[in-house]
Formats: sequence, structure tokens, C-alpha cells
Amino acid sequence: MPALPPARVSLLTVSAIKGLGVVHPREIELTPTGASGDRAFFLVDENDALISVTRTGAWLGLTAEYDRAAGRLTVGSPGGTLLSEEVKPSEPVLADFYGYRSASGRVVEGPWSDLFSTLANRAVRLVLADGENGGVDVRPATLLGDESVAELARRAGVDVDPRRFRMLIGFSGGAPHTEDTWEGRSLGVGEALVRVEGPVKRCGTVTRNPSGGAADLRVLRLIKDYRGLGESVFGRGVNFGVYADVIRPGRVRVGDELELDAT
Repeated sequence: MPALPPARVSLLTVSAIKGLGVVHPREIELTPTGASGDRAFFLVDENDALISVTRTGAWLGLTAEYDRAAGRLTVGSPGGTLLSEEVKPSEPVLADFYGYRSASGRVVEGPWSDLFSTLANRAVRLVLADGENGGVDVRPATLLGDESVAELARRAGVDVDPRRFRMLIGFSGGAPHTEDTWEGRSLGVGEALVRVEGPVKRCGTVTRNPSGGAADLRVLRLIKDYRGLGESVFGRGVNFGVYADVIRPGRVRVGDELELDAT
């Protein structure tokens, strides 16, 4: 039964390479592992540990597009295409994701690692994940309400760009933080059906400007000031938004209605 009208999808957010800037398609294909093409690649340091936005904002001005069928990866900036080549995976890597899990993949040969290393001023390697969406952190989907972001901005007295949170599905409608009350319930989103899971513990990523990469706003402190600390899969911390598992894959479009307790 519809419990949230007129709650609707307002923003979709993906990135082919974890750690780069995000793009906002009008629709996605939501699969059991995430949005098709999302977080297909990730970057690691010399110890095979993940390097994400938490550790550097050097790549936030870049976007990536991956044509899996053609095997071609394209990385661009506001000035145009920086590099576009067929992906050639080589030696295997087992990457450490925050000590929470391991992610397997293969290092991509060619000029990719040099490009990202130069920008970050440190040695990194680009990795193609073995599985689709292999760079996803915990669950295949995340949700955050526009009203939650607006409430944060209102209480903090500053503008807050929702892109800072890099959530797969943003939605309009409902009270601030209404998504926190949905844990364990099913949610119809377009053609897809998800089960809402626990809260997302936020990291330093949210402090970075989503366009330039500089740490320019103390978002963690701003959230904590009015929400306090809470428990999550990563332990106690600052929570904002929720995870979700995909029960039924399907197409999700901006403007699609959300239906709580859908089947």
C-alpha cells in the first residue's frame, strides 16, 4: 500500500570508478549488486588498500564512463576527455576495503595508473573489480531524503550540496530522516524492489567539495551537533542516510514514486 505519496526519486548518483566525481543519469538499471556500471573500478595504494574520497579529493573533478560491452573506459574533466582506451586487466589484486571486507580485481594496464598517481601525487593503481559493482562499500543501494539534507542545511545555517553524500538514490517527500524509520521494510522504487537496511556511517568524504575536492565544510560535526552519534555496521559514529538490498532488480528513473511495504 502506498504510504509515502508523493515521495519520488529526485536524484540518481553513480561513478564508474570509486573515488572519482559522480554523475547523475536520468535512469539506472538496478541489479542485485547495484546500479549497472556503478563502482566497476577502484583505486589502491602500494599496499593494495583502497584509496577513496576519504583519503584524497584529487580525483573529484574527474568523471568516468565505462562501456562494458566494448571494454572501453573514458575519463573526462570539465575541459574534455583526458583518456579513453580499451581496458586491459593484468595481475590479480585482493584489496582491503577499510578492514571491513576484501575486494578482488585485476590491475588495469596502460597509462591509467600514471594519470591517477600524478593527480594524487602518490603511487596508485587502477583496478577492475572481478564482480559487477565490486567497488560498492557495503550494500548495493543507498537512500537519502532531500528533506534530510535540507534539515541539515537549516540547522547548520549553510548550504549543503547533496552530492557530498554520494548516495545512489535521493528522493523528495516525507519528513526529515524518514528513511531512518524504514529499516527491515520493503520499498518499491520504480520497477525495482529493495529492502531497507541500517544507517550509513559517514566518513570524511562528506567534508569535501564535490566539485573541487577540497575539505571545505565540517559536515560530520554539523550532523553530530543535532543528531548525535548512533550505531551502524561500522560501529558507533555519525549516521546519515540508509543502506538497502535489492530484492527485485529493475529500472529506476528520476520521478518514479516510492512505495513503502511494496511486494
